[in-house]
Amino acid sequence: MTPAPVIIAIDGRSGAGKTTLAVELAARLRMHHKVSLFHLEDIYPGWNGLAAGIERYVTTVLAPLRHGDAAEWVSWDWEKHYDGRSHVTLPAEIVIVEGVGAAASAARPMLDAVVWVDAPDDQRRHRAMARDGSSYEPFWDSWAAQEDEWLEADDVLDHTDVKVLNRADGNAPDDALQALNYLPSLSPVLVPELSARRGLQLKAERIDATPDAAALFKTLYAQSANAVWLDSSNTSSNTGTVGDAGSLNAAAERSRFSILADDGGSFGQAVTHSSGATRLSAGCATVETTGPFFRWLDTVWGRKALRAPEGYDCEFTLGWLGYLGYELKRETGGSDVQAGTPDAALLFAGRAVVIDHRDAAVWLLAIDAPDAGDWLGLAREAVLSAVPAPQEASAPQSRAVVLEFSSRDTEDEYKSKITDAQHQIAEGNTYEVCLTTTVTASDPGLDPWESYLALRKRNPAPFASYLRFGDLTVASTSPERFLRITSDGGMRAEPIKGTRGRANDPVIDEALRRGLESSLKDRAENIMIVDLLRNDLSHFAVPGSVTVSRLCAVESYATVHQMVSTIDARLRPGAPRAEAVAAAFPAGSMTGAPKISTMDILDGLESGPRGVYSGAIGYFSLNAATDLAVVIRTLVMSADGDGGRTLSLGVGGAITADSTPQDEYEEIRTKAFGVLSALGAEFPTA
Repeated sequence: MTPAPVIIAIDGRSGAGKTTLAVELAARLRMHHKVSLFHLEDIYPGWNGLAAGIERYVTTVLAPLRHGDAAEWVSWDWEKHYDGRSHVTLPAEIVIVEGVGAAASAARPMLDAVVWVDAPDDQRRHRAMARDGSSYEPFWDSWAAQEDEWLEADDVLDHTDVKVLNRADGNAPDDALQALNYLPSLSPVLVPELSARRGLQLKAERIDATPDAAALFKTLYAQSANAVWLDSSNTSSNTGTVGDAGSLNAAAERSRFSILADDGGSFGQAVTHSSGATRLSAGCATVETTGPFFRWLDTVWGRKALRAPEGYDCEFTLGWLGYLGYELKRETGGSDVQAGTPDAALLFAGRAVVIDHRDAAVWLLAIDAPDAGDWLGLAREAVLSAVPAPQEASAPQSRAVVLEFSSRDTEDEYKSKITDAQHQIAEGNTYEVCLTTTVTASDPGLDPWESYLALRKRNPAPFASYLRFGDLTVASTSPERFLRITSDGGMRAEPIKGTRGRANDPVIDEALRRGLESSLKDRAENIMIVDLLRNDLSHFAVPGSVTVSRLCAVESYATVHQMVSTIDARLRPGAPRAEAVAAAFPAGSMTGAPKISTMDILDGLESGPRGVYSGAIGYFSLNAATDLAVVIRTLVMSADGDGGRTLSLGVGGAITADSTPQDEYEEIRTKAFGVLSALGAEFPTA
């Protein structure tokens, strides 16, 4: 008897392409493993024998293989319509069983992974007839009826690990293998396949050019279902001043690079996480696993798999891009709250365009693959064709329908919650409460892309971004960095606390800036969050490396003045980087202090989940670097379940013992102005 094998079942309706997938998948796995392959069509006792065939397969084939024994079974003679010869299937390191019913309920306890293959009905019939000729045609309907009867009684689809939509384009085997790599049950045996993910080679090309980033993104990714643009939209001169030289240097550093990517190509993937379930798509294959998201992130990020090319200064060397939603706090000490949008959405970019605004250069990056050369040529042409557009004055997006937002909390309700928060402070339960609310509107038919262009023009910001994940769009004009970890372990957080609106009159505007700079209340709010973040970073930092390089500096953007501090640290060598991110998540500037107890207070005060708002947007690079912004000043456009879309904008502010309810309410109106004004909308009055 040999050790028990890993058994993978490939199931699905007739004509979906299971046999071809199984044969091709076995061929790929045989590069590193001994593989046995069994086809259920060899054991079905005739055209009416689906149920009996499943029973034979489970008892005579699967059961002995599960125990590491050879399986002795009798094939069916399709010409004589009777039992045929005896056969033996030997156990191996990996056994693939393929056919309708391979993952039936009686079989599942003996399986390590279930792959379900699907295809449109008309394509399935055509493929089956092409494969088996006229012999199958008279029995297609009766066999399909048996499949229907089986599926009505067996919830196999609810127990599927990987689903493959087989388009018969040759991609299914590679996509399925890529998805199987993410199953914890297979990771011990697929070590060679997992190691191959770390032996990647980077192709890079520099182009001296200053393309229009919006035009370039539209050319390359307008048709992509999933795409991300991390857009340093305040690189032009219309961003206003940023105070002292230190602030100027910091703003320049944050605004130097823009990253454009989708999940296309050989390595493209997309992942969403909701309430403990992670669903990953790799081409035509999808795989779902359960467990904490940050634990999953640790398995795919944090190790140095790619080095930056010579002369390339950006920390992003391909990898994961997208957002982490606020409700991931359930994994970092907060309570479990259900959100209407995914708790996280990321895409894996195996190729991307990086714009270096300082050096007037564009870098094309691609993991070496058969399709890399064609993409580099296409991207090169797009860069050279994306001529900067003439500068135009900012204007709200034009619409035929008036856009009216409503607030989750009326003015009186929000002020009452401020009073309740101050009661918690007086009781000693917290020092600072970052109270938020949400304004929403039914989408009258806005174009998400045009909406974002209006936002970035009206309110440019160093961490602006445009994210598209299917029918979910995130359009952000965030000025705030949550956390950066460089490839060599440098850590930086830059919390914002303290906001004033801008004025057209330079004298009044300067008075507003100086008022913020000298405000004892705003400085106290900012310093509380600085202390919180010093603690967050210290969990995985080299002892003694946590420093505050800027405290309460004022930076000015198109619509607001902001008070910003900078906390730096050095990541402890060997520390798990995903856990270091989790230790600081969510951003302390969006919770208050102390963080965990204040999050519980907020759950009681706020009337719903925050969703994407208050989370983080950015990248997790293949050189182990990350750079994440706080999700503020962000419009989220999501499906409403009735065929339409909802627009939502989260706003909030820090409440302390010295807060004045009216001033705090005016502050959230100020923060909402940059987004709402770009849409031609106003803050709701009730």
